[in-house]
Amino acid sequence: MIIGIDLGTTNSACAIWRDGAAVLVPNRLGQVLTPSAVSVDESGAVLVGLAARERQVSHPLATATAFKRYMGTRHEVTLSGMAFSPEDLSALVLRSLKEDAEAFLGEAVTEAVITVPAYFNDRQRKATKRAGELAGLSVERLINEPTAAALAYGIERRGDESRFLIFDLGGGTFDVSVLELFEGVIEVRASTGDNRLGGEDFNAVLMAMMLDAMGPALAAAARTDPALHERVREAAERARRGLSGASEVVMRLVWREVEHSITVSAEGFEAACAGLLARLREPVVRGMRDSNLRPEALSEIILIGGATRMPVVRRAVAKMFGRFPNSSVNPDEAVALGAAVQAGLKARDAALREVVLTDVAPFSLGIEISERRPDGSEEAGLFSPIIERNTVIPASRVQGYQTTHPQQRHVDLKVYQGEARRVIDNVELGSMRIPVPPSRDGGLVPFECRFSYDINGLLEVDVDVPLSGYRGTLTIVDGEEAPDPAAFAERRAALAALKTHPRESEAVRAVLARAERCYESALGDARGWVNGLIGQFQGVVERQEPRAIEAAIADLNRALDEFEGDAFL
Repeated sequence: MIIGIDLGTTNSACAIWRDGAAVLVPNRLGQVLTPSAVSVDESGAVLVGLAARERQVSHPLATATAFKRYMGTRHEVTLSGMAFSPEDLSALVLRSLKEDAEAFLGEAVTEAVITVPAYFNDRQRKATKRAGELAGLSVERLINEPTAAALAYGIERRGDESRFLIFDLGGGTFDVSVLELFEGVIEVRASTGDNRLGGEDFNAVLMAMMLDAMGPALAAAARTDPALHERVREAAERARRGLSGASEVVMRLVWREVEHSITVSAEGFEAACAGLLARLREPVVRGMRDSNLRPEALSEIILIGGATRMPVVRRAVAKMFGRFPNSSVNPDEAVALGAAVQAGLKARDAALREVVLTDVAPFSLGIEISERRPDGSEEAGLFSPIIERNTVIPASRVQGYQTTHPQQRHVDLKVYQGEARRVIDNVELGSMRIPVPPSRDGGLVPFECRFSYDINGLLEVDVDVPLSGYRGTLTIVDGEEAPDPAAFAERRAALAALKTHPRESEAVRAVLARAERCYESALGDARGWVNGLIGQFQGVVERQEPRAIEAAIADLNRALDEFEGDAFL
């Protein structure tokens, strides 16, 4: 069985292709969205999902979220004395989704299609694939999130030639993809985006508004006190969600027995977000320019990603194109459903009409070169693209170069990914040393460099030096060196050995963490009331009667909904 997984910044989801349709897989709590959160409790046990998310406010130093933003970097997080890389944390979320799918299907799951932002670079894609392998999954394919969303919308079943723009604003990343459908082929014409723009950045605007109202002393404290920072962040998240359906909301939090609150209007929020809304425009403009299309040539503009629920974003998109976008599929679920369609295609399900998916290189790929200036001086560290961004892949391109000096006996060929003129601002992928023979006439030695890039992000660099007959090949299997197999196996075993809470206790841990957070945010009689709810619930849990515990969980969640509004999920 191949499953489709949307590994998101805020929430993740899993789906399967079954009986001719994509079906979302419920997690152990019966929900289709699993927060991308990991927490380590006092006993050293690891919590994943809602139980971890609910501890973010009360245990900020023991909980990690939004780690997708650090994929492909050396960033490390320490939770309760245990160190985790972004890949490790993502692997724990993926492993949780894998276990949920196995419980739902009643069989082992070993293969997956995992989605990634279209604008993820090579390191980020390889890190995502490694996370899947650490979770015990064979990653059959990485598919771009906007392409997956297109499959969820069923655009491959449209009979006529059509063009679509997928506008994907998630919790931490922003992607724009322009797709064209013709004769059973979905071709990605262009992909652009911003890997540092998402719902979390809109939360930050509301956080700044709240901190301004709380005064400079508390604003300074929030920068150094994780507990206060998380209280403000949670209030901002609730306010942002509230503004999706109301003209104004009240942001409130309790800190050290004092309640702070401000009223935020939709108009005020939109004005404060002007800078972020302007950042949404540039990738759209670049995507349309790279695809060589006019806005009126688009059949539809499709919204995906939870942050597109914000009215300020929908209005911004409507202004850009002069028409309302399509949001008919749940923006939180579209990517996972599309991944399941791709899984069905990989499994060659008879219910799916064969469709060809073409993708593009999200970034330009090239090498470092030196150039001679008009005054005769040399400028080093320049980027020479060989495969340009938005080239349909798989692709193979060749370009000719020459040595810079007659006495040169080797070339240090460095491979980069990016768009900047200088390589220092791009991402280095690998390097190789090429031996160069002396030229017969004492001149410069020519050589050819060929790049071949496939749909799974594998890059092969072939160098041919005709004068000596030398031919060298560099295969880029990772943003850095290929991981040592033994070290990788050891790392996977260490993650598998982590003590995790049994599945049946997840719901108890999640609702208790939520109740404790509500207790901390309450004052006076309200705090006493929540304390009573906690004591009553713990009494039921201690009786160890499954049906009574299930009913108590539902009752406690309903009571907390009345106290603070709906839960995040």
